[in-house]
Amino acid sequence: MTQNYLENLATERSETAITDYKPRFTDLQAVAEANRCLYCHDAPCIQVCPTEINIPEFIHRIASGNLKGSARTILDSNILGLSCASVCPVEVLCVGSCVYNHMQIKPIEIGRLQRYATEYAYEKGIQFYKKGPDTGKKVALIGAGPASLACAAQLAIMGHNPVIFERHTLPGGLNTTGVAPYKLRADTSLREVAYIQEIGVEIRTGVAVGSDVSFADLEAQYDAIFIGAGLGPDSFLDVPGEDKEGVFGALEVIEALKLTQFPAEKYPNAVVVGGGNTALDVVRELRKLGVPNVTMVYRRGEAQMSGYAHEMAAARQEGVQFQFLALPVEYVGEAHVSAVRCVKMALGEPDASGRRSPEPVAGSEFELPANLVALATGQGKLTELFGKISQLELNRGRVVVNAVGQTSNPKYFAGGDCVNGGKEVVNAAAEGKHAAFGIDAYLKEGN
Repeated sequence: MTQNYLENLATERSETAITDYKPRFTDLQAVAEANRCLYCHDAPCIQVCPTEINIPEFIHRIASGNLKGSARTILDSNILGLSCASVCPVEVLCVGSCVYNHMQIKPIEIGRLQRYATEYAYEKGIQFYKKGPDTGKKVALIGAGPASLACAAQLAIMGHNPVIFERHTLPGGLNTTGVAPYKLRADTSLREVAYIQEIGVEIRTGVAVGSDVSFADLEAQYDAIFIGAGLGPDSFLDVPGEDKEGVFGALEVIEALKLTQFPAEKYPNAVVVGGGNTALDVVRELRKLGVPNVTMVYRRGEAQMSGYAHEMAAARQEGVQFQFLALPVEYVGEAHVSAVRCVKMALGEPDASGRRSPEPVAGSEFELPANLVALATGQGKLTELFGKISQLELNRGRVVVNAVGQTSNPKYFAGGDCVNGGKEVVNAAAEGKHAAFGIDAYLKEGN
């Protein structure tokens, strides 16, 4: 029996109080926006989409009133089209490539149109896919995030029998627990999981591969294995005081916001350390929950940030403060953190690659009040876990795959963050689906 994971989701969650950053179009808005599309022949928007959705086609179908056909066009290319409509950084992908950008005209809001079409299909209960004729082949997938979900859906359509193992009690990966709720709520992620389950995908939660079940067991019981485990836990900086109450990893904070009633009122002063998109997600979430003073601390300058410029601009509008060229050196307080002691940084001389490393400025220490500190300084690699797989080649902690997603151990395939180092949900979806075709070919060879 397929488990309904929505039943396991707490009703009282902080994410429900956070407003939708890009709300769904009304019917009139969607038709008006769809009719602005030029339906370009060379479609630069398609060229930058990792899943190669035929964007002009799905938009044209909205304009003509064929919402079912529009949703089918999207989901045929990307089974995670519902979540990607909201979480994709369209500003630097399809929308950023819209020809209107070169004409000083507002580009087509592709993400919101995609959301409009896919939500129509979900609300109407339209299931386009079913399990193919049974091949008798079983495939184990490690991790229930976007890469494994996309891979499993395609395998089921091909007639194989995919079983996903997830250590967390809820499936969906970071879509459920780690994507900012102003972009995507946990319940939407779990609706998408349910849609994929209907195709013939089995999910076993609360099972950690490598401990609860061994790789040897999987190898004995399954014909192929897909690694979609993503990355490890939040990285810390080894700064004195990191063990104090109130110091968290960034993903830990996001998960608490998405799955529980997070006590934001306890934290009038929050400091988020990092310069990437996860750091920007956390500062924006905290402001949206009403935390009065939220400061982002980054050891380099604004120009060196890896976070998207549009997210940065939105954070500024929402009242986030920024401390560039600053590095935490101690988390101050008794049992609970009360301040972050920082040192100012200066960019040194360029190295051989032209990159200028930040260096501490002597005598420049200062403190920022902080009841909450969130460290958005990256995630660890699952090197120890992957080391349990024989003949598996790694490159700086990442799983190495060939052109069809196959690893150096021919029975194993991989995709998503564990391969690409932490790209977007849409990249994971593309890599998972691509690997499914590689697995299908491998199984048809008699393996």
